[in-house]
Amino acid sequence: MNGLHASLAELAKIIDGARGLAAVDLLVCPPATLLAEFAATARNSSLRIGAQDCHAEPMGAFTGDISAEMLKDAGAVAVILGHSERRTYHRESNADVSAKVLAAWRAGLVAIICVGETRAERDHSRAFDVVEAQLADSIPDGANGRNTVLAYEPVWAIGTGLSAMPTDIAEMHEFARERLRSRFEQHSDAIRILYGGSVKASNARELLALAEVDGALVGGASLKAEEFLAIARTYC
Repeated sequence: MNGLHASLAELAKIIDGARGLAAVDLLVCPPATLLAEFAATARNSSLRIGAQDCHAEPMGAFTGDISAEMLKDAGAVAVILGHSERRTYHRESNADVSAKVLAAWRAGLVAIICVGETRAERDHSRAFDVVEAQLADSIPDGANGRNTVLAYEPVWAIGTGLSAMPTDIAEMHEFARERLRSRFEQHSDAIRILYGGSVKASNARELLALAEVDGALVGGASLKAEEFLAIARTYC
């Protein structure tokens, strides 16, 4: 829940910087109030625009909600689903997330599906059980590299300035890849697995070099164009 009309200035900087990053796929997911304007501004650039959430239904009496079809119509190409803040503050279950993923696919959007454990769950040696259940119940049948991106975000490392240990991140990403392979077989290796959890320019190179880390889900660092672009440049 960040961003006003003035944020277009940061978007313009990202678009300008993205011209030198042809090898990197860049996506910005603004709040719904800015989505259409961001999409129009980025139309002739390599930058793509996504959304932060959607409703499972295509239309109806759901005042204040936004359907996946509305997001598509506004210019989105993807939508983040199951983010830890949605799961925590809005009590979204794995079943809720799965229904939204189907809605995203229905509308022709890529679903960026977030999974991750809390600090208490990790401290009680439940991290892998939690993520395994989220992978099984949040991702519907039919996932592939064209319609799905997975994002692992340890809840306790989001917006705290903390980051999970590199060995823990690599272990969880390898675990997630194994679970994807066992379920989706030939389609699994094309599904990108992003890491999200206080990713910033100072730690991006180390994090993005880890096994099965295919990119980053950037939070607070995305609010400043130069920091966001600095993370992207670690691929170059």
